[in-house]
Amino acid sequence: MSSGTLNLIIQLVAGAVGGNVAGNAMKQFDLGTFGNSIAGIVGGGIGGQLLSMALGSGAAAGGGMDVGSIVAQIAGGGVGGGALIVIIGLIRQMMGGGTAAA
Repeated sequence: MSSGTLNLIIQLVAGAVGGNVAGNAMKQFDLGTFGNSIAGIVGGGIGGQLLSMALGSGAAAGGGMDVGSIVAQIAGGGVGGGALIVIIGLIRQMMGGGTAAA
């Protein structure tokens, strides 16, 4: 398995975890376990790829599998997953389909 594929898997898993953590921490944006996981996976993939592009040939660009690269992939995926949950939650609230922020 190439390091690029392994980095993507790390991003997707970290995104799913980040999405569920964000949904549970901020109940007004919670989409349920399945919704949090799906949105987190998508957000994790996007967030991880954006981090890779921003760092260029740095630690998260798919080069090596050192500790710095793995931590960067986890951070990018987790933050991306959590951020997408908040964005979807805000859109849902603006459309009247969600609960009001506490």
